[in-house]
Amino acid sequence: MLAKIFLMYVDPGSGSYLIQVIIAAILGALFYFKNLWWKVKAFFWKPKKEEAEGEDIAK
Repeated sequence: MLAKIFLMYVDPGSGSYLIQVIIAAILGALFYFKNLWWKVKAFFWKPKKEEAEGEDIAK
């Protein structure tokens, strides 16, 4: 029982690195799924006729 308690020790350097890795993984996953959602949305999105005509005039 006493050996299990000592194996759970994490020094401050390793602990902060572990927290940094977890935060980076969460932010990376959010960025990935946000970009995936934009690609899916762009695939199914069709511009309205007014928007398409406005783009031709602006060019």
